[in-house]
Amino acid sequence: MKRFEKKTVLITGAGQGIGFEIAKQFHLEGATVLLNDIDEALCQKAAARIDNTLTTCIPFAGDSGDIGFLKDMFAKIDARFPSPDVVIANTGYSLFRTFLDMTPESLRDVMRINIEGTFFLLQFAAKRMIQAKTKGRLIVMSSVTGQRAHRELTVYGMTKGALETLVRNLVVELSQHGLTVNAIAPGATLTERTLSDDSYQATWARLTPLGKAASTADIAQTALFLASQAAGHITGQTIVVDGGWTAISPGPEMVSES
Repeated sequence: MKRFEKKTVLITGAGQGIGFEIAKQFHLEGATVLLNDIDEALCQKAAARIDNTLTTCIPFAGDSGDIGFLKDMFAKIDARFPSPDVVIANTGYSLFRTFLDMTPESLRDVMRINIEGTFFLLQFAAKRMIQAKTKGRLIVMSSVTGQRAHRELTVYGMTKGALETLVRNLVVELSQHGLTVNAIAPGATLTERTLSDDSYQATWARLTPLGKAASTADIAQTALFLASQAAGHITGQTIVVDGGWTAISPGPEMVSES
């Protein structure tokens, strides 16, 4: 029997990159996947790539940072499932901008998507898990920038640090219901977006102690572990998947040109 047979897994921001790989791997392990992305065409395409019948991978297109959309999405999920077994808050908005150039509007955009959307996604999911007596798994996508300073990512890193604090605090409120809450903090990862920079892979191979950036599969396998029975006694933790980068934390500007 596959690890997630008869389980329902909701993943936000899963049209491509890390989120898509997580969705694909859970589906391969037998889960019914509820796949969200803000881009409707991308959401439909991603779900169809995993299951062309759209019966065991179901698309839910919309902005997971919008509370109205979250309410509507969960109402549709409620009509088909008692509750999700695993919810992964993968949506994130990374804005490269210096502290001195940040505007109130841009700050609010990052916080709405990264903090508010994640907070209420977890709240809506936890309420349903508790009502259904589901011993559920909540997983939040953080980042090494929530633990180490990185140029032009002050606001993004601030929101990721806040999410790791949220994960720790939810242990107090949700453990009594049998729910675990953990975060994954990826380091440099090869995705469609990062590979659009021709120098990204080589730069981060030189900066990472293990000699290469992470693959999306590295992050997905960590999510599968945290959602599995093997991680049943792990909660309130942030698992860093960065090839050792946070141990030394050099920035791209430290790469020798020679």
